[in-house]
Amino acid sequence: MFIIAGLGNPDEKYQGTRHNVGFDVVDRLAEKYQIAVDTKKHRALIGKGVIEGQKVLLVKPQTYMNLSGESIRSLVEYYKIDPEEELLVIYDDISLEVGQLRIRRKGSAGGHNGIKNIIANLGSSVFPRIKVGVGEKPKGYDLADYVLGKFSKEDRVLMEEGYDLACEASALIMQGAINQAMNEYNQKKKE
Repeated sequence: MFIIAGLGNPDEKYQGTRHNVGFDVVDRLAEKYQIAVDTKKHRALIGKGVIEGQKVLLVKPQTYMNLSGESIRSLVEYYKIDPEEELLVIYDDISLEVGQLRIRRKGSAGGHNGIKNIIANLGSSVFPRIKVGVGEKPKGYDLADYVLGKFSKEDRVLMEEGYDLACEASALIMQGAINQAMNEYNQKKKE
């Protein structure tokens, strides 16, 4: 069993915001592989299915971003998975250009409260992750207002491409090809 957790906030008012790109990628995976993510368990919406021959659990924690780790820890413990090998977390990153991906095997929270909470709950920062760029916060903007804001039409197009790439990268990572995924998807977009 492999767990792919996309981070976001559950209320309707947060749909389509920068902070919810993890949910958006999980939704894209669910659509592509016909997995219904509609069961409420472990303080998350979950869906069981198969991606590229691998059993998977798609997860959208419903704890709000800053407590994402509580839901993920509960799932990791219940399904007895190894976070280093069988967990993938997908989330937004303001230090990357819009739609750009950065895949890592491990790392710090980098100021992301959802990741900070997952690290605290798992007691480890060693788990694969896909960061999806949402662009840098403009000068003078409040960070919370920025990440809870919606994308412009132009940025939405770039994000759609980013979501597709994140789905492709997720499938590779599940097949144990994280190095290949990093080589293919960690490049800056071609202009």
